[in-house]
Amino acid sequence: MATTIDYSDLSSLLGKDLGYTDWFEVTQERIDTFADATGDHQWIHTDPARAADGPFGATIAHGFLTLSLFIPLWVELLDVQGVETKVNYGLDKVRFVSPVPAGSRIRLTATITELTEIAGGVQIVVDATIELEGAAKPAVAIRSLQRFYA
Repeated sequence: MATTIDYSDLSSLLGKDLGYTDWFEVTQERIDTFADATGDHQWIHTDPARAADGPFGATIAHGFLTLSLFIPLWVELLDVQGVETKVNYGLDKVRFVSPVPAGSRIRLTATITELTEIAGGVQIVVDATIELEGAAKPAVAIRSLQRFYA
């Protein structure tokens, strides 16, 4: 469930855990669609029969597919009201910690760790983790930069 907050109160979230998103299933269909979009048809992603005998025992999502799901998951965590524009400004750090097998479920948790005033708005640094259901280690660790212009 998203935390809804007014732009003027955003600093009150500094250092606070924003909770968790709902679980999201990463299907083979989504993996195949991503492969088509990027041209990355490596068998560990797109050939379930061959991947069953491979290093992960099943097809796995592309790391960049899992990373790309950050934004739709992120908007489940935080809704900033009273802004004209919201901008995904970039990433300072990304680590693909664990593979995401087709059919598994992921969710996001995040904390705003920094807030800096910029011309026309603020920039926040978000430390986020895409968790893999039932796994000891996360799928992806992310340090994201988001900007809000009022």
